[in-house]
Amino acid sequence: MKIHELLKAQQQYNASDLILKANSPPIMRINGDLKLLDLPPLTKVDIETELVKLLTKNQIEEYKKTFELDFSYEMSDGVRYRVNLFKQKTSLGGVFRLIPSKIPTIDELLFPKIFKEITLRPRGLIVVTGPSGCGKSTTQAALLNHRNDNDTCHIVTVEDPIEFIHTNKKALITQREIGRDTNSFADALKFVLRQDPDIILIGEMRDLETISLAITAAETGHLVITTLHTADTISTIHRIIDVFPSHQQNQIRMQLSLNLLCIISQDLLKRTDGNGRIAAYEILIAIPPVRNLIREAKIHQISSILQTSQQSGMISFDACLADMVKRKIIIKEEAESKALNPDTFHKEMEQISKPR
Repeated sequence: MKIHELLKAQQQYNASDLILKANSPPIMRINGDLKLLDLPPLTKVDIETELVKLLTKNQIEEYKKTFELDFSYEMSDGVRYRVNLFKQKTSLGGVFRLIPSKIPTIDELLFPKIFKEITLRPRGLIVVTGPSGCGKSTTQAALLNHRNDNDTCHIVTVEDPIEFIHTNKKALITQREIGRDTNSFADALKFVLRQDPDIILIGEMRDLETISLAITAAETGHLVITTLHTADTISTIHRIIDVFPSHQQNQIRMQLSLNLLCIISQDLLKRTDGNGRIAAYEILIAIPPVRNLIREAKIHQISSILQTSQQSGMISFDACLADMVKRKIIIKEEAESKALNPDTFHKEMEQISKPR
């Protein structure tokens, strides 16, 4: 096994992920499905010999201490990968996520126009959520790219690791990587306000301190774009508030109600035309009634606003699925498999089918 040959093959198949583990052939995820390559099983020595070639001395030392390692890797042709190394059954394993060389636009991702409007706001908190591998980093990159195309500003990103490489257009972009340029998200965010940013991208809100600093950055007049691993917009609000001790939750509800701009929850589905996958999404815009319900701890009532405020740019995930089925972007069976609430999805399908 030669690691660079496998990475080249990953490019050719346009596989989102390459998975390497001992006693198994290499595995690729293509359009969401796992495919075993027609190759002999990898040995423990095969994997260790090849993967160590990609690492610096510092990375080797870090892996030896923790048995975990996240880093980005760039091929000689400029193609980039996000890499995670791990230990399983005493053997080294790795997953390579292929990062598109071109940052897609909001239009190319078939996102609604409200994304463009929200991204050009001067301040507030934008949270992109969804399961692992659902395209959150791509959405973040598209939002930043739109701001870069349309506004003279300073964008600072804090990522683990850096995925998409942004070039300066109208904006000046500073990209910092955890472990290489700063020790942690929390450390970077403690000092970022002294770096004269207009927009701050946080790769992921992983803990109480990072969430608190992200909200504070939005509160002090910056646009903050970040991610969480939550399934929908309502659970995202609960997650942000519940991570804090009970005696702080009233204060956080107030801060969140004042500073939240929108929550975008998404997942990837197979396209009808077979051309890869596409993101379905739920959008919650922090209009005054939403802010009031957050402040009053009546978050469960936000669902009704989400269902009835499409004129404000909102849409529920199941309504988005139904619309994508109607436009023949995805098939009904694929939508049903991803629906948050199958009954709600079927009601949305019936509503769309009614003559107007």
